[in-house]
Amino acid sequence: MIAWLGRLLAAIVIAVAGVWLANASFWSSYSAPITVLAHRGLAQTYHREGLTNKTCTATRIDAPEHPYLENTIDSIAAAFAVGADVVEFDIHPTTDGEFAVFHDWTLDCRTNGSGVTREQSMAYLKTLDIGHGYTADGGKTFPFRGKFKGAMPTLDEALARFPDKRFLINIKANDRRTGELLAARLKELPPARRALLTSYGGDRSMRALLEAMPELRVMGRRQYTTCMFGYLKIGWLGRTPKACRNTIVLVPMNYAFLGWGWPNRFVERMHAAGSEVYVIGPYERGDPGTAGVDTLEQAGRIPRNFPGGVWTNRVDLVGPLLKAEPAEP
Repeated sequence: MIAWLGRLLAAIVIAVAGVWLANASFWSSYSAPITVLAHRGLAQTYHREGLTNKTCTATRIDAPEHPYLENTIDSIAAAFAVGADVVEFDIHPTTDGEFAVFHDWTLDCRTNGSGVTREQSMAYLKTLDIGHGYTADGGKTFPFRGKFKGAMPTLDEALARFPDKRFLINIKANDRRTGELLAARLKELPPARRALLTSYGGDRSMRALLEAMPELRVMGRRQYTTCMFGYLKIGWLGRTPKACRNTIVLVPMNYAFLGWGWPNRFVERMHAAGSEVYVIGPYERGDPGTAGVDTLEQAGRIPRNFPGGVWTNRVDLVGPLLKAEPAEP
């Protein structure tokens, strides 16, 4: 009996080792330049302790280290200047047919306005001071108040200002109508410009966007989870689930080791399926948003010659490190 159990255990160990070896990253010779994605451009940072979907992050910023605010033309330009290859920004439809580049569902946290963002006209949003609510000391001082009146850009302004740059557009909605509206706007762009754009957001919005523009790379929450869990199930066979095709794959750095063939073979398989891979910050249970690779220590844990992308909220800090030429071994 003991001998039989020993042989069974040995067979299991050999089988597991064989599967691991068959998917080992060192079999892959795939290489590509690293891609740095700046989340919301160059933005103010804030602590994540106790963060929820309802937290007003403008009231918990760290002491400012630069003069930029997220989702503005200047912050996008600054992000590209320090090494970003892609900039992510957020959009809302407005009542006068525009798309506002702004993160929050409501205006009350960051601006001197109030109400639901998508229920306003762009003409009204252009009158607001989007730096009004930022404070690093519990409301004693407001370092950006009065300096960002009229600074909320439109989608058209962002695309026109950076005609040859790559963007990841986050639809802050989960309804078909918003996806249809964005598709109609993007279809007006030249094919070469559309090829530099990707999008993510609510499942309904993404489904409508993809139906109208099947060539566009998009990601919805359900597609993302189906892709990741599907790959865990069949990736060891060298197969990529349908949900992982032509999409965006976000990999928390503390769980990356679970991806079959991580890092190079994993990225190679996803790229072959038409998808982009981005390492994001560590995921903790209950996280309401996407953590970035935001410290030099975290950036130093990115595999050498990593052929995928890195998602960061501190492109000014980690961008130069990630883009530096690797030292000779």
